[in-house]
Formats: sequence, C-alpha cells, structure tokens
Amino acid sequence: MPSDDVGVPRAQAGPNPQHLLTTLLGEYLDSSDADLPSMAVVAMLGEFGISEASARAALSRLTKRGLIAVRGPGRPPVYHLTPQAIAKHRSRMDQFLSFGARPPRWTGDWVTVSFSIPQSGQAPRHAIRKALGALRFARLYDSVWIRPGTDSGPVTKALHDILDDVDGARWSVMHTRFEQEAGPHGPAAAYDLAGLASAYQAFIARYADLRVAVRERKVDATLALVARTSVMDSWRKFPDIDPDLPEHLLPAPWPRQTARDLMLEIHSALGSLAQARLIQVATPYWPDAASWITHFQASENSLSVPAGGHRR
Repeated sequence: MPSDDVGVPRAQAGPNPQHLLTTLLGEYLDSSDADLPSMAVVAMLGEFGISEASARAALSRLTKRGLIAVRGPGRPPVYHLTPQAIAKHRSRMDQFLSFGARPPRWTGDWVTVSFSIPQSGQAPRHAIRKALGALRFARLYDSVWIRPGTDSGPVTKALHDILDDVDGARWSVMHTRFEQEAGPHGPAAAYDLAGLASAYQAFIARYADLRVAVRERKVDATLALVARTSVMDSWRKFPDIDPDLPEHLLPAPWPRQTARDLMLEIHSALGSLAQARLIQVATPYWPDAASWITHFQASENSLSVPAGGHRR
C-alpha cells in the first residue's frame, strides 16, 4: 500500500488477488464487449503488489466461476466479462452504494425457522446452519433461527432440499411477531450488534486520515486507485453482515451512517483519479483501455451509475 503520509492506510493483511480482481472488474468495467488482455490484468493487480503468477491464478479462478471468459483461441489470452457477471456487478454496486441510505420499512414481521434433526444427523445439521447463514438468518436459540421480513420462499426451499430425505427430521417455517421486540429477550439478542458496531468503528478509524487527505487534495492518481479500491473492498462486507434492523432495536449511537458518509465521500472524490490511473496502467497492454474503463459512483437516489469513460 502507499505510504501513510497522505493518510492511505497500510494493508492489514495481504490482499486476496481473486477478491481484489472481482472488486476492480466490478468497479471499473461495465461492458461484456470489452476485450481484456491478460497482461493488462497483471498490470492492474501489480498496482496492489500482486505478483504475475498470483494475478494469472486469479484470472483462472474467475474463469472457472464463470465471471469472465476467454475470447477466442489467441495467445496470450484475451478475456471478457460475461453478461451474467455484468448484471451481477451492477446489482452488487447498487447494493454496496445504496446500503444504509434510508431506514428499512418496518412492519414488525419476522420469518422464523425451527427444526429438529436426529442426533446422528451431523451432516444435514451443518448443511442447514450453513444455508440459514447464507440466507442471513440468525440463531435466536439452538434450533430457532430468525430473519426480519416476510419472504419465506428461499428458506422453505432450502429446508426441503436438505431435510426431505433425512429420516426423523422435522422443521417448521413461521411468520411471527415478538411481544417484546427490544431488550435482552427480544430478537436483537440473536445478533452480535456490539461486534458489528466495532467493525464500523474500525472502518471509520482506518479511513479517517484518508478522508482528511482527500479533502486537502493530497491524493494523486496513483494513490487514488489503491485507496478507493481499498475503501470499497472494506465496505462491501457490511451489506452482507449487517441485518439492517430498525432503529429501535439498535444500540445508540449506531455508527453505520458515519461510516457510510465517510465511504461515499472518499469513493466519489477519487473516482475520476482512480479511473485515470487504471487507464494509464492498462494502456501499454490494452491500447483501447480508455474506451472501456469507467467508474461507478452513487447517484442522487443512492444507486450506482457509470461515470466517465466511453462505454460503447
């Protein structure tokens, strides 16, 4: 990472090349028509200290996952984002940039799952817990899991898929309301809100100096690419781990808005600089880079929109 004298935080651990490449492609490309040479990807990831071997391994893994595909039989290979990846990236950018923009519409409804599996059923028990976690359910009691809202379709399907063939397994999906929502015996007790608040506070502390540097115009294009990507890579976990509970169930003061404001200020201010640096780095290997590289920013309605670039 760049030096701390302009407020850009050092990496807390070595960046994950696959994760980092996913962030870069989602942030700066918005067309499946773009031909992306492998050496351009190597150069992009080189800005973050990623070796050529690790960059190529990340390309291979994303290809296996179907996020990118090889275009034609040429050597060295040329890649492109799949239409499915473009759609996913746009959806995720909307999610990242709009998350926390407004309080959730609250009706007091929860989806509750209760299940019983024979003692010998360790594998299906593990599978159920994994599936419930992926669907953002939280464990209220040992075999009682909850999620705010009313959409029970996905969890009902998951339970059928996993438990229908398990002898002795029983389960129920219910739509419930709590007599006392707030307090130590209410649904908020299922969540580690103290840990989540600490994660938001750590995010704020990590990027506070960077915001000062941005305001004082001390971040150049080289630093902007790494810093902006770092901010988004750190922020993107929150929509997945924050249950977005209504305000009356949250401890006060709740730091999410402060963290979001900081993220948006840095992300918006550094967008054009980061785009310019990425074009500069990629162009020696991808002469058409300026025609395709763009950047996303939050619009007035908090959804993401491509800005800059010359998307075809």
